[in-house]
Amino acid sequence: MTDPIRIAIVDDHPMVAEGIEAILESYDDIEVVATLSSGQDIIDKAPALDPDVILLDLNMPGIGGLSTTEILLERRPDTRILILSMHDSPEYISSALGHGAMGYVLKDVPTEEIKRAIDAVGRGERYLCTGAQGSLAPDTRDGRVQLTNREQTILLQLAQGRSNKEVAQALDISVRTVETHRKNIKRKLGISSTAGLTRYAMEHGVLQGTGVSL
Repeated sequence: MTDPIRIAIVDDHPMVAEGIEAILESYDDIEVVATLSSGQDIIDKAPALDPDVILLDLNMPGIGGLSTTEILLERRPDTRILILSMHDSPEYISSALGHGAMGYVLKDVPTEEIKRAIDAVGRGERYLCTGAQGSLAPDTRDGRVQLTNREQTILLQLAQGRSNKEVAQALDISVRTVETHRKNIKRKLGISSTAGLTRYAMEHGVLQGTGVSL
């Protein structure tokens, strides 16, 4: 029997958080390890809680969901974040994905869809609920590469021929974090070599500072 998926719920509305917790605890393959009310809480407690998936609200007092996502992924690149929000506008959804969230689910979806989203994100797959997917422009849906802002920065550094150690020093992060980002970039782009990354960067204008095609 496989271990249950460890979930942390982060929402500043207690009734919402408790409702989601009650729903998820009905599944044998899910363990809710914490219900927190702010971005700062999950940033501080993530190392000890070690959740597999974080369900994160976007609009919270203090550090918002987007900044929380970016900070969590900077410190723990393997973290999988699923945004659970009431906002279905393309700007919110694209921003969340651009900051590194693996999935986006609207709060009014059926319970079964939240569970499907958790399962997909837990497997390392991107998940957009039907309402969220319908809000996006066609070229931002499945099938196009979605690199986070940090991955774009690291891709540029690697394409310029810098080593993992040099990138780590330039960005003031650990070598292990660079290695994890590098692995994720290669997986997302379907590229196995550094030469391939450089070629991709040239073809998509990264080396000219025009950004990665998303």
